[in-house]
Amino acid sequence: MKTGLITSDTYQNHNTGDGHPEKIDRVTAVIDNFKKLDNKNLIWKKPSKFDRSLLEITHNSDYINFVETSFPKKGLSFLDGDTIISPGSKKATSDAVGSIITAIDGVQNNEFKNAFCAVRPPGHHAEKNKAMGFCIYNNVAVGANYLIDKYKLNKIAIIDFDVHHGNGTQDIFYNNEKVLYISTHQFPYYPGSGTEQEKGKYNNIFNIPLPAGTTSEEYLSAYEYVLKKITEFKPEFILLSAGFDAHKDDPLAQFQLESKDFYEITKRTLELSKLYCDGKVVSILEGGYDLLALQESSEMHVKALIEFD
Repeated sequence: MKTGLITSDTYQNHNTGDGHPEKIDRVTAVIDNFKKLDNKNLIWKKPSKFDRSLLEITHNSDYINFVETSFPKKGLSFLDGDTIISPGSKKATSDAVGSIITAIDGVQNNEFKNAFCAVRPPGHHAEKNKAMGFCIYNNVAVGANYLIDKYKLNKIAIIDFDVHHGNGTQDIFYNNEKVLYISTHQFPYYPGSGTEQEKGKYNNIFNIPLPAGTTSEEYLSAYEYVLKKITEFKPEFILLSAGFDAHKDDPLAQFQLESKDFYEITKRTLELSKLYCDGKVVSILEGGYDLLALQESSEMHVKALIEFD
C-alpha cells in the first residue's frame, strides 16, 4: 500500500507578515520537494470539509466563534503576540484541520497505509480556548477526538517530536484517559510547560524535557522512553506532531539533530506501530523554520513512511 500526502494550496494565502518565521515558504519548500521527487508510492489528496462539531469537541465554543470573527477583511490581525492572521488564513486554518480528518479516513478505509499532512498553520500550541505560538486550531487534537468520536477508538497515542512542548495538546487531553500524549522537547524553553511532573489525571501525559544542545545520540537514546511508553499503552492508532525544528540548523531552537535522524525516529515508531495498531500512523507538520533543514527532514520522515510495510 501507498502513503498519503495531504495538502492544499490554501496555505499560501495564510499571510503572517514580513519576517515572521512561520511563513508561506515553509510548506512550499516541502511540497515542491515532493513534487520534484515524484515518488509513485505517494497518493496526493486535498483535505475534505468537516463538521464544526469536530472543532467543538476539541475547542471551547466561544473560542471558535472568536476565531471565526477575527479573520480580517484586509491586512493582518493578531490572535496573540505571535499568531498572526490575514483574510486567507480562514480557509488555510480550516484545511489544516481537514487534512488530518482526510488522512485518518484514508488510513481507516485502507486507501493508503499511513499519511503525512503538509499544512500550515501548525496546531500543537493551540489550547482549548486560546491561540498561541503560531497555532489557531489544534489539528492533531481534532484528529485524536475524531478517532474517538467517529471510529470509537479508546486508545490514541500522540507523539510530539517538535522541539517545543505541545502545551495545547497537553491542555486538551490532560483529563482524557483515551489519549496518551508524549512530548520530547527543549526545556526550559518556549512555551515554558512540559516538566516531568505534568502527568495528566490518568498518568496519560508523558513529558521528556531535554536540554539545549541535545545531540542526535542523546535524543535517540531518550526516544527509547517514548517507545517504552507506547509499548505499555498499546495504542489503536498513532498520531505524530511532526515538528522538524529540533534540527541543528533551525533558528528557533538549540537541539543538534540531523535530517537523517527524522528517518530513524519515524522508522522506530513505525516498527512498534505494527505490533499494536497495524501500522496505522498519521503525521502532521508542526514546526521547522530553516527551509533546507525542513525540506530534508520531511523527506526523510516520509521516506520512512513509504518504506514501511
